Amino acid sequence: MQERSSVGELAERLRRELDRYSPGEKLPSSRALVERFRVSPVTVSRALAQLAAEGLVVTRPGAGAFRAQPRTAPDPAGDTSWQEVALSADGAADLVPRSVDASGVLVSLAAPPPGVIELNGGYLHPSLQPERAMAAALSRAGRRPGAWGRPPMEGLPELREWFARSIGGAVTAAEVLVTAGGQSALTTALRALAPPGAPVLVESPTYPGMLAIARAAGLRPVPVPVDADGVRPELLADAFRATGAPAFVCQPLFQNPTGAVLAPGRRAEVLRIARQAGAFVVEDDFVRRLVHEDAGPLPRPLAADDPDGVVVHVSSLTKATSPSFRVSALAARGPVLERLRAIQVVDTFFVPRPLQEAALELVGSPAWPRHLRAVAAELKARRDAMTAALALHLPDLALPHIPSGGYHLWPRLPDGTDEAALVAAALRAGVAITPGRPYFSAEPPAAHVRLSFAAVAGTGEITEGVRRLRTACDEVRR
Repeated sequence: MQERSSVGELAERLRRELDRYSPGEKLPSSRALVERFRVSPVTVSRALAQLAAEGLVVTRPGAGAFRAQPRTAPDPAGDTSWQEVALSADGAADLVPRSVDASGVLVSLAAPPPGVIELNGGYLHPSLQPERAMAAALSRAGRRPGAWGRPPMEGLPELREWFARSIGGAVTAAEVLVTAGGQSALTTALRALAPPGAPVLVESPTYPGMLAIARAAGLRPVPVPVDADGVRPELLADAFRATGAPAFVCQPLFQNPTGAVLAPGRRAEVLRIARQAGAFVVEDDFVRRLVHEDAGPLPRPLAADDPDGVVVHVSSLTKATSPSFRVSALAARGPVLERLRAIQVVDTFFVPRPLQEAALELVGSPAWPRHLRAVAAELKARRDAMTAALALHLPDLALPHIPSGGYHLWPRLPDGTDEAALVAAALRAGVAITPGRPYFSAEPPAAHVRLSFAAVAGTGEITEGVRRLRTACDEVRR
């Protein structure tokens, strides 16, 4: 972290001094900058690279760095209003509009303003990410023979084998495709399983990114309610009979956002209902590696108990590592696998080989199990800190389920609370939270918020964030 800070500070100082030089004039040598600013050669190199990326300097190997020529005035803006007609006309014949609302996804991806506590983040805080282990893995991966060549379209055999072992059961490497992150895998799965205009069954509430994928593909998400034990099988069967949907998308383990785990008695029932309907179950196993220290043994993925190819399984390394470590897997059995493979090849060709090699290096290193144990302990401590803070400062928020995995809580707001007003008031109070409305594909039964405890620096920020949320609640109630 100190190196990053030094690079930014040096780049800013050099940026302020550029006016001393004429366009094309040479800047002081790297050695001179090292001595003057008392920083490392690496810091100088990275600062100059940053200025070069901004178009302020030009670096020439063996010659040095030079002030870039001034930028020419941008061309006048064109008139793009015609696109409003073109895009609307394109969707006029669609059974389901294909316009995309990404707001539910952007809430957990966008960085909050400075000073705002991030209780809406969807990824581990940098202090929880295995940065050193990932850097070492990437370095070793880059030296592997053929690391920069073209990988097999389906993914490296060793990585496919690792994912197959992680899923368990009779799943083999031949039934696994390596994909570029869980979002990409879900997109491929839904495109493969349902034609435009078709209904697709989804848990209610569920992950907004999946709802956005479905709508962008012209699908119609149909909600099936979830309780503390996961999806309700009798309502799932009713939904299949009423809609004829070709697929049901679910998160059986630490469901997002409720944190529910599909009960043992419901697992086989869900597969039986889908099989009887001639439909697939898309299993999004997104946080298996973010279990809490007190969770106990986890149930196997649904795919491990599915000999008939009902389940299309999605799992990922991203949540347990870094948002930029986008390596995941699609697993399926039977003819659907070839359709998944064809769509993925058309969309992305393949996942870059250096990233796949780095994934192999990471999961095969002693640092990997150490990282998972450390994260399990830290997530439990953070969950407990948040539940304690909510009980102290906001006892009227209903918290019927406290999960033993994942990275967030799902409180229900008191009846009559204006969810949107609370989110806005919270931001004014210095804390970012996620509204519950985007998690429902139809009318929500009540107002909720999702509170993440993974993206903050520690338990102190969690406690302070909840205290600020109390201030926001008081403002909304006045």
